[in-house]
Amino acid sequence: MYVAASAIRPLLRIRAEARIPTRFGEFNMVVFNFGEHDAATGLSPDHVALVKGQLRGKHHVLCRVHSECLTSEVFGSLKCDCKEQLEHAQQEIARAGEGVILYLRQEGRGIGLANKIRAYELQSIGHDTVDANRLLELPDDARKYDAAAAMLEHLGVASVKLMTNNPEKVDALRSLGVTVEERRPSLIRPNAYSRPYLEAKRARMNHVLPDYEILEEVS
Repeated sequence: MYVAASAIRPLLRIRAEARIPTRFGEFNMVVFNFGEHDAATGLSPDHVALVKGQLRGKHHVLCRVHSECLTSEVFGSLKCDCKEQLEHAQQEIARAGEGVILYLRQEGRGIGLANKIRAYELQSIGHDTVDANRLLELPDDARKYDAAAAMLEHLGVASVKLMTNNPEKVDALRSLGVTVEERRPSLIRPNAYSRPYLEAKRARMNHVLPDYEILEEVS
Protein backbone atom coordinates (compact mmCIF):
# COMPACT_ATOMS: atom_id res chain seq x y z
CA MET A 1 0.00 0.00 0.00
CA TYR A 2 1.33 3.44 -0.90
CA VAL A 3 1.86 5.71 2.07
CA ALA A 4 1.85 9.46 1.45
CA ALA A 5 5.04 11.31 2.35
CA SER A 6 3.24 13.28 5.05
CA ALA A 7 2.06 10.09 6.74
CA ILE A 8 5.22 7.98 6.75
CA ARG A 9 7.08 7.02 9.90
CA PRO A 10 7.39 9.97 12.27
CA LEU A 11 11.18 10.07 12.03
CA LEU A 12 11.35 9.87 8.23
CA ARG A 13 10.88 12.91 5.99
CA ILE A 14 11.54 13.43 2.29
CA ARG A 15 13.70 16.50 1.72
CA ALA A 16 14.34 16.43 -2.03
CA GLU A 17 14.12 14.30 -5.17
CA ALA A 18 15.63 14.55 -8.66
CA ARG A 19 16.80 12.52 -11.65
CA ILE A 20 20.59 12.14 -11.68
CA PRO A 21 22.69 11.04 -14.67
CA THR A 22 25.66 8.86 -13.64
CA ARG A 23 28.40 6.82 -15.31
CA PHE A 24 26.11 3.84 -14.78
CA GLY A 25 22.99 5.40 -16.24
CA GLU A 26 20.20 7.53 -14.85
CA PHE A 27 18.93 7.09 -11.30
CA ASN A 28 16.32 8.86 -9.21
CA MET A 29 17.89 10.35 -6.08
CA VAL A 30 15.65 10.78 -3.05
CA VAL A 31 17.03 12.54 0.03
CA PHE A 32 15.41 11.40 3.27
CA ASN A 33 15.81 12.87 6.75
CA PHE A 34 15.72 10.38 9.62
CA GLY A 35 16.26 11.43 13.21
CA GLU A 36 18.58 14.17 14.43
CA HIS A 37 22.14 15.35 13.84
CA ASP A 38 24.53 13.49 16.17
CA ALA A 39 26.74 16.12 17.80
CA ALA A 40 29.12 13.54 19.29
CA THR A 41 30.02 11.85 15.99
CA GLY A 42 29.03 14.54 13.48
CA LEU A 43 26.83 12.05 11.63
CA SER A 44 24.15 13.57 9.41
CA PRO A 45 20.50 12.45 9.55
CA ASP A 46 20.17 12.95 5.77
CA HIS A 47 20.29 9.66 3.86
CA VAL A 48 19.91 8.91 0.15
CA ALA A 49 17.97 6.36 -1.87
CA LEU A 50 19.39 5.94 -5.36
CA VAL A 51 16.55 4.30 -7.25
CA LYS A 52 16.37 2.74 -10.68
CA GLY A 53 13.02 1.61 -12.06
CA GLN A 54 9.56 1.40 -10.54
CA LEU A 55 9.98 -0.58 -7.32
CA ARG A 56 6.63 -0.24 -5.58
CA GLY A 57 5.21 -3.67 -4.84
CA LYS A 58 8.21 -5.43 -6.38
CA HIS A 59 9.81 -8.56 -4.94
CA HIS A 60 13.46 -9.65 -5.18
CA VAL A 61 14.63 -6.06 -5.72
CA LEU A 62 18.41 -5.78 -6.03
CA CYS A 63 19.51 -3.66 -3.07
CA ARG A 64 22.71 -2.35 -1.55
CA VAL A 65 22.64 -0.79 1.93
CA HIS A 66 25.84 1.25 1.85
CA SER A 67 27.42 3.36 4.57
CA GLU A 68 29.17 6.61 3.70
CA CYS A 69 32.96 6.48 3.24
CA LEU A 70 34.33 9.95 2.56
CA THR A 71 37.93 8.78 2.57
CA SER A 72 37.59 6.32 -0.32
CA GLU A 73 34.61 7.72 -2.24
CA VAL A 74 35.85 11.32 -2.35
CA PHE A 75 39.59 11.23 -1.66
CA GLY A 76 40.47 7.86 -3.19
CA SER A 77 41.80 6.16 -0.05
CA LEU A 78 42.98 2.62 -0.73
CA LYS A 79 42.48 1.41 2.85
CA CYS A 80 39.06 -0.12 2.14
CA ASP A 81 36.88 -1.34 -0.72
CA CYS A 82 33.91 0.96 -0.06
CA LYS A 83 34.15 2.99 -3.27
CA GLU A 84 34.43 -0.17 -5.35
CA GLN A 85 31.49 -1.73 -3.49
CA LEU A 86 29.34 1.31 -4.25
CA GLU A 87 30.28 1.40 -7.92
CA HIS A 88 29.78 -2.36 -8.25
CA ALA A 89 26.27 -1.98 -6.83
CA GLN A 90 25.42 0.81 -9.28
CA GLN A 91 26.75 -1.27 -12.15
CA GLU A 92 24.78 -4.37 -11.14
CA ILE A 93 21.56 -2.39 -10.68
CA ALA A 94 22.04 -0.68 -14.04
CA ARG A 95 22.56 -4.08 -15.64
CA ALA A 96 19.41 -5.46 -13.98
CA GLY A 97 17.38 -2.41 -15.01
CA GLU A 98 16.01 -1.82 -11.52
CA GLY A 99 17.12 -1.72 -7.93
CA VAL A 100 18.03 0.61 -5.09
CA ILE A 101 21.08 1.78 -3.20
CA LEU A 102 20.39 3.09 0.29
CA TYR A 103 23.28 5.40 1.14
CA LEU A 104 23.43 5.86 4.90
CA ARG A 105 25.45 8.65 6.50
CA GLN A 106 27.29 6.34 8.89
CA GLU A 107 30.93 7.20 8.32
CA GLY A 108 33.45 4.82 9.87
CA ARG A 109 30.93 2.07 10.65
CA GLY A 110 28.96 4.64 12.59
CA ILE A 111 31.71 6.21 14.72
CA GLY A 112 32.05 9.38 12.63
CA LEU A 113 34.84 10.83 10.51
CA ALA A 114 37.11 12.16 13.27
CA ASN A 115 37.03 8.88 15.18
CA LYS A 116 37.62 6.98 11.95
CA ILE A 117 40.79 8.98 11.28
CA ARG A 118 41.91 8.39 14.87
CA ALA A 119 41.40 4.67 14.24
CA TYR A 120 43.41 4.95 11.02
CA GLU A 121 46.33 6.38 12.99
CA LEU A 122 46.21 3.37 15.33
CA GLN A 123 46.05 1.05 12.32
CA SER A 124 49.19 2.69 10.95
CA ILE A 125 51.14 1.37 13.96
CA GLY A 126 49.90 -2.18 13.60
CA HIS A 127 46.42 -2.47 15.12
CA ASP A 128 43.65 -3.92 12.98
CA THR A 129 40.30 -2.20 12.43
CA VAL A 130 38.66 -3.99 15.38
CA ASP A 131 41.39 -3.36 17.94
CA ALA A 132 41.78 0.26 16.81
CA ASN A 133 38.12 0.93 17.60
CA ARG A 134 38.39 -0.83 20.94
CA LEU A 135 41.48 1.15 21.94
CA LEU A 136 39.37 4.26 21.34
CA GLU A 137 36.63 2.70 23.51
CA LEU A 138 34.33 2.57 20.49
CA PRO A 139 32.15 -0.31 19.27
CA ASP A 140 33.38 -2.62 16.51
CA ASP A 141 30.34 -1.60 14.45
CA ALA A 142 28.00 1.18 15.58
CA ARG A 143 25.79 1.24 12.49
CA LYS A 144 22.00 1.16 12.67
CA TYR A 145 19.61 0.28 9.86
CA ASP A 146 16.31 1.79 11.01
CA ALA A 147 16.58 4.47 8.32
CA ALA A 148 17.14 1.84 5.62
CA ALA A 149 14.08 -0.11 6.72
CA ALA A 150 11.95 3.05 6.77
CA MET A 151 13.18 4.08 3.31
CA LEU A 152 12.38 0.67 1.82
CA GLU A 153 8.94 0.80 3.42
CA HIS A 154 8.25 4.20 1.91
CA LEU A 155 9.48 3.09 -1.51
CA GLY A 156 7.08 0.17 -1.30
CA VAL A 157 9.73 -2.51 -1.85
CA ALA A 158 8.22 -5.89 -0.99
CA SER A 159 11.46 -7.88 -0.70
CA VAL A 160 15.13 -7.53 -1.58
CA LYS A 161 18.17 -9.39 -2.79
CA LEU A 162 20.80 -7.76 -0.60
CA MET A 163 24.29 -7.14 -1.99
CA THR A 164 26.54 -7.61 1.03
CA ASN A 165 29.25 -9.81 2.51
CA ASN A 166 27.96 -9.14 6.02
CA PRO A 167 25.41 -11.66 7.38
CA GLU A 168 24.83 -9.44 10.41
CA LYS A 169 23.48 -6.73 8.10
CA VAL A 170 20.99 -9.26 6.74
CA ASP A 171 19.93 -10.17 10.29
CA ALA A 172 19.63 -6.52 11.32
CA LEU A 173 17.38 -5.66 8.38
CA ARG A 174 15.21 -8.73 8.93
CA SER A 175 14.81 -7.79 12.59
CA LEU A 176 13.42 -4.43 11.38
CA GLY A 177 10.83 -6.10 9.16
CA VAL A 178 12.68 -6.08 5.83
CA THR A 179 12.13 -9.24 3.78
CA VAL A 180 15.59 -10.27 2.59
CA GLU A 181 15.09 -13.10 0.11
CA GLU A 182 18.74 -13.61 -0.73
CA ARG A 183 22.23 -12.41 0.14
CA ARG A 184 24.30 -11.57 -2.93
CA PRO A 185 28.10 -11.59 -2.37
CA SER A 186 29.92 -8.42 -3.37
CA LEU A 187 33.56 -9.40 -3.69
CA ILE A 188 36.25 -6.88 -4.58
CA ARG A 189 39.85 -8.03 -5.00
CA PRO A 190 41.92 -6.26 -2.33
CA ASN A 191 44.96 -4.09 -2.83
CA ALA A 192 48.00 -4.06 -0.57
CA TYR A 193 46.42 -1.41 1.68
CA SER A 194 42.89 -2.82 1.94
CA ARG A 195 43.87 -6.45 2.43
CA PRO A 196 44.53 -6.22 6.23
CA TYR A 197 41.16 -4.49 6.66
CA LEU A 198 39.29 -7.15 4.70
CA GLU A 199 41.16 -9.96 6.47
CA ALA A 200 40.11 -8.51 9.84
CA LYS A 201 36.49 -8.29 8.69
CA ARG A 202 36.62 -11.94 7.60
CA ALA A 203 38.41 -13.24 10.69
CA ARG A 204 36.89 -11.06 13.41
CA MET A 205 33.61 -9.59 12.13
CA ASN A 206 32.05 -12.65 10.49
CA HIS A 207 32.05 -11.25 6.96
CA VAL A 208 31.78 -13.89 4.27
CA LEU A 209 35.00 -13.27 2.38
CA PRO A 210 37.61 -15.56 0.86
CA ASP A 211 40.97 -16.13 2.49
CA TYR A 212 42.87 -13.82 0.17
CA GLU A 213 46.25 -15.30 1.11
CA ILE A 214 45.13 -18.75 -0.06
CA LEU A 215 43.39 -17.22 -3.07
CA GLU A 216 46.61 -15.55 -4.18
CA GLU A 217 48.59 -18.77 -3.71
CA VAL A 218 46.32 -20.72 -6.06
CA SER A 219 45.76 -17.96 -8.61
